[in-house]
Amino acid sequence: MVTTTINDTDFKNFDERKRIKFINALSGFKSANLVGTINNEGQTNLSIISSVVHLGASPALIGLVIRPDTARRDTLENIRENGFFTINHVNETIVEKAHQTSARYPQDQSEFDACGLTEEYKDKFLAPFVLEANIKMAIKFVREIKIEENGTHFLIGEIKSVHLPQDCLEEDGHIDIHKASTICVSGLDAYFTTSALGRLSYAKADRPPSWL
Repeated sequence: MVTTTINDTDFKNFDERKRIKFINALSGFKSANLVGTINNEGQTNLSIISSVVHLGASPALIGLVIRPDTARRDTLENIRENGFFTINHVNETIVEKAHQTSARYPQDQSEFDACGLTEEYKDKFLAPFVLEANIKMAIKFVREIKIEENGTHFLIGEIKSVHLPQDCLEEDGHIDIHKASTICVSGLDAYFTTSALGRLSYAKADRPPSWL
C-alpha cells in the first residue's frame, strides 16, 4: 500500500467540501444516531448525528456535538427549550431514511414525516423516539459547552432510560449492538455494517489478553 502525506497547508487549500469530507473521515468509524426532539408547540424534529460519545457511567452521561447556530438549528433550539431528547441507533433497515434527515426541511415540517420514520412515545417521556430503531435512549439535557475555536456546541446529557431487544443484553451488561443491526459511518456519507471479532479479557500488566 502506497502512503501519501497531506499536511495542514495542503488540506487548507482544498475546496471547502473536499476539506470537510477529508477532515471528517480522520476520526475513523463513528456511531450513527438519530436525535429526536420536540419544541413546546409540539413540532418534532429528527436529525442524524455522528458525534455521540460516552462520557461516564456514574452518573450515566453521554455527549454530542451540534454545529454552529449561525443558521437555524432545530435540534439545538428544541433541547435548549425543554431539556429533553432521544438518541436512536441507526440500523441497516432505516439507513437511507436516516441519512435523508440531514436534508434542510422547513421548520414546520417534521423529518419523521418527510423521511418516512415513525414517532414513538414511551413512559411519558417528552421527546419522540424512532419506532424503527432497535436501541434507543431517553436523555435529559445537563449542560451546553460552546467550543470557541469553531463555534460548535458540545451537549452533555444524562441517560434516563434505555430501550433495546432483550436478546442483545448479555449477563455482564455488555450490549451486542451487532445483533441489533446497528451500523456505523465514516465521514459524512459512507455507511458500514459491522463484523464482530470477539471480546477480549480485561487488560492486566502481568498477562496478555485472551479472547472471551
